[in-house]
Amino acid sequence: QVQLVESGGGLVQAGGSLRLSCTASGRTFATGWFRQAPGKEREFVAVIMGNSGGKIYADSVKGRFTISRDNAKNTVDLEMNNLKPEDTAIYYCAAAQALGALTVRGAYDYWGQGTQVTVSS
Repeated sequence: QVQLVESGGGLVQAGGSLRLSCTASGRTFATGWFRQAPGKEREFVAVIMGNSGGKIYADSVKGRFTISRDNAKNTVDLEMNNLKPEDTAIYYCAAAQALGALTVRGAYDYWGQGTQVTVSS
């Protein structure tokens, strides 16, 4: 069982930045971020592999978001720059314990409670 705790959400103006952090209670194969806006499906944002450090980003955030990890601390951060109102959502951290389709919700075994990100125009 891996527990995930997110932090760092908040309210920011368009064009601003926020940094989200996810702390895991143990090692994971891969740690990802998803987001869910009101009335919409939960969607993939980014993922980082635990060993190789390989990263995948959703097209909507490429060039603006950066995912990074600190294996010693079991933390994964999501640096979000040039935020847009359409980035407003609850952001969830998720952990996968094996290789799968890591852009899909079903590949993940554990989820955090989520943290709210609101971007005002």
